[in-house]
Amino acid sequence: MNAIKMAAIALILAGVLAMAVGGFTYTKDTHEIKIGTIELSLNQTQTVNIPLWLGLGAIGLGGLILLLAGNKK
Repeated sequence: MNAIKMAAIALILAGVLAMAVGGFTYTKDTHEIKIGTIELSLNQTQTVNIPLWLGLGAIGLGGLILLLAGNKK
């Protein structure tokens, strides 16, 4: 399997994963205060949504690449 077909399959899998998950969250450290022996920190949770059209576009582009690459024997 050549690199183009592997990239196309990776695009399709990434599109399916994006549609299944829909987004991800991460924690961001925003403030940290140290007063003597007391330490206070503020963590903020951020959410990133992955649009549906992006997942569908990745699946479509991966499929198109697979069709265009074809079997060259």
